[in-house]
Amino acid sequence: MHEAWSAWLQSCEKPGPVFAALCTEVRQLSLGDEQDKRAWMMSRLQPYRLTSLSGEDTGLLTAYHEPVVEASRLRTSAFSVPLYRLPANLAQRKPWFTRQDIDTLPEAQAALRGREIAYVADAVVALNLQIQGSARLLLTEPKGDKRMVRLAYAGSNDQPYRSVGRWLLDQGLVRDASWPGIRAWMNQNPGRVQELVWTNPRVVFFREQALSREEHDVGPRGAQGVSLTPGRSIAVDPQSIPYGTPVWLVSRGPQTQLNRLVLAQDTGSAITGAVRADYFTGWSDAAADLAGRLKQPLRLWVLWPR
Repeated sequence: MHEAWSAWLQSCEKPGPVFAALCTEVRQLSLGDEQDKRAWMMSRLQPYRLTSLSGEDTGLLTAYHEPVVEASRLRTSAFSVPLYRLPANLAQRKPWFTRQDIDTLPEAQAALRGREIAYVADAVVALNLQIQGSARLLLTEPKGDKRMVRLAYAGSNDQPYRSVGRWLLDQGLVRDASWPGIRAWMNQNPGRVQELVWTNPRVVFFREQALSREEHDVGPRGAQGVSLTPGRSIAVDPQSIPYGTPVWLVSRGPQTQLNRLVLAQDTGSAITGAVRADYFTGWSDAAADLAGRLKQPLRLWVLWPR
């Protein structure tokens, strides 16, 4: 309950109209014991089971994390793939250039020249960071000093997201489309990595943020505009679940058993429909491993003010 309440307090920094009236009580109860919190939730909230428009109450749970990767401010032989800020002419072309266009068309490359934030080791690392939507970079500066910075989501090229794992399955190239399975296929087929990466035309652009000592222990800001809490924040379809909604999440499968209170604080281009969630695991190696493997059945109940 303590972890969930911490996430709820984050949501109360930018509450929506439905839950704003409860935030004073949520803050007061942060000093209360677990029994007080449970009693308050039972009296003030009504659970509603989520179903799809067709009446299905079981959907899909996946997970995402905040990668921690090495990077360089300057292009080097070891770090050669750029991560970009928003291009200046993004609004003039909808949708903007695809991933393949950016790699091959002089016009797209000219629009991004000078917009490089940093360089990572390869296109696979860049793709993973863009799928996750944020990252921590252990960044080597031009004079050789290193520091940790955060990359936050700034926008996209408005192209559709297409799963590279789905493409591999459809081609009959893998049976395991988890991220470890995808990475294993890439290691075995280095000559086809570029082909694979180009199957996802969507590109995410970032903005750089300083990472203070206090911010090392909190997650990136999600679409609600508040810091995400590992194990307690989920990305949802905001047309089905408003940001800031407390949600009871149940998912049982080979990777993990979840039966817990979470907060709807983020979204993603692949998260559509009512019974669909992406579970934020954090930024550790274990978080990355779980995020890469988690894909199992899901049931959700929103907890709505009475």
